[in-house]
Amino acid sequence: MSDPRPTPSASVYLESRYRKLVRGLPQTVLFCPRCKGGRRRRVGCPLCEGRGRLAEDSVQQIIGRSLTPLFGARTCRFHGAGREDIDVLMLGRGRPFVFEVVGPAHPELEVADLHSAVGAAAGGRIEVAPFVRCTRERVRFWKTANFAKTYRARASLEAPPAVDPAILVGGDFVLAQRTPERVAHRRADLIRERRVEVQAVTVVGACELDLTLRCEHGTYVKEWVSGDGGRTVPSVARLLGAPATCTELDVLDIGDLEKAESVRSVPPR
Repeated sequence: MSDPRPTPSASVYLESRYRKLVRGLPQTVLFCPRCKGGRRRRVGCPLCEGRGRLAEDSVQQIIGRSLTPLFGARTCRFHGAGREDIDVLMLGRGRPFVFEVVGPAHPELEVADLHSAVGAAAGGRIEVAPFVRCTRERVRFWKTANFAKTYRARASLEAPPAVDPAILVGGDFVLAQRTPERVAHRRADLIRERRVEVQAVTVVGACELDLTLRCEHGTYVKEWVSGDGGRTVPSVARLLGAPATCTELDVLDIGDLEKAESVRSVPPR
């Protein structure tokens, strides 16, 4: 008697964009850096309290819970075009990603309405654009593509600024950024040159500003606000003559997505 169960196929690749509408949600599973999420090692881990993770959910998991069962797949992989910090919103047109469905039993599943299934399960935390089938080459493309980004950064000053913050508007600053201390454990200790254009400054309080910035790929925006103890020069803190901290950060837009998406190849069916 033949086995009625479908035979798993090779991976299916789906391209989309996500918008992250809440803070505290990582892009991918945030495993505990101490126990690495291992079943045995996480027992008694004081950092994650035995959970193996530092966050209960992620963009990857929300999408995976919706799509993996529909495809009858074993597992899934998430390939993002960069990532934002866990406390940063991803707004505008969203961040491109490729969702890889590994070993699907139903590879021919219609994808036109899958974004609605994700949205219904997301509880308002994320939104995804309609999925489009693509090839594995798109994973390589998005992993190596560099795009300028537009941000809104909330700068909180420890004292009133020594100069009018409006002097920042229109500024095109060339930064010397040494690898921030917060990522030094996973990034080479280098000094990188990055460009930041200040498009607008809104005063929201005596010691609070909202900055609209267009930044070169790879710019550490939080550190540009604070100066990171002198590791980023110049900085908002130095330019305004007052210690500053970036207390909120939102990605408002990512580069020329239309051009990047226009060269997408579709796999044969």
